[in-house]
Amino acid sequence: MPEATDPAAASDVLDRDLAGLDTLDTPLEAHLDRAARLWQATWPKLLAVALALAVWQLIAWLELKPSYVLPGPGPVLSRLAEDVADGTLLSATWTTMRRALVGFGLALVLGVLLGLAVARSRLLRSAVGAMLTGLQTMPSIAWFPLAILLFQLSEGAILFVVVLGAAPAIANGLIHGIDHIPPLLLRAGKVLGARGVDAYRFVVLPAALPGFTAGLKQGWAFAWRSLMAGELLVIIAARPSLGAQLQLSREISDATGLLAGMLAILVVGIVVDGLCFGPLERSVRRRWGLVDGRRF
Repeated sequence: MPEATDPAAASDVLDRDLAGLDTLDTPLEAHLDRAARLWQATWPKLLAVALALAVWQLIAWLELKPSYVLPGPGPVLSRLAEDVADGTLLSATWTTMRRALVGFGLALVLGVLLGLAVARSRLLRSAVGAMLTGLQTMPSIAWFPLAILLFQLSEGAILFVVVLGAAPAIANGLIHGIDHIPPLLLRAGKVLGARGVDAYRFVVLPAALPGFTAGLKQGWAFAWRSLMAGELLVIIAARPSLGAQLQLSREISDATGLLAGMLAILVVGIVVDGLCFGPLERSVRRRWGLVDGRRF
């Protein structure tokens, strides 16, 4: 007669086999140490910056425009360092970021409420759905005549345009996420007793996170662009901002200061995406087991 198989040993063998299969699905990055992962994520960005600076310097060397109109990267980076050292740039950045956070926060609340209402009601979807897309595609600069008429040259005019620029994108992202929830998941939630508010809290909103995260990222991009347009048009005394610095540099024909301000705006946008929305998006994709296109 064949020997009886030890259940514990058989279980250990099965666990090892399953662990081996799971390892096949583990991204290669998981086996790298932290320093290697950091370098792997950093060097493409450094290479892109180096290439951009090289192209910029080449254009400056070709002297297609006089240096007082289009300076090279050296003078601009030196000016940027000076503005950081004397606190001018930090003060302007703080004012701009405060406006961005307040405007984006208001847009987030409005976009979520509007997205939930439209996604839940067929009548609202048919009435407001197309309008949301139209508002999202409408240039933010077109709102400023109305904003200035309503709020004069004030913080309210800037926030008004920022909210209108970001809220439709956030709402559409949430609607898109809810529309792409698998029906089987919704039926499973009902079977488990998730109804009403609990259904949205435990099933609908978590399942819609991938689409909602994309909407948040797009909403921030619209908010940032709207804010820059607003600060160029609405300049408030004693409140320095990045947009106001750009406008001042343009008025006095300070090309070096103008490019330094534009570079600061670009850096802030990249940093916010790298520290906030990039990790959030990767976390959601990892948690929901979505395919990473870089593995193909």
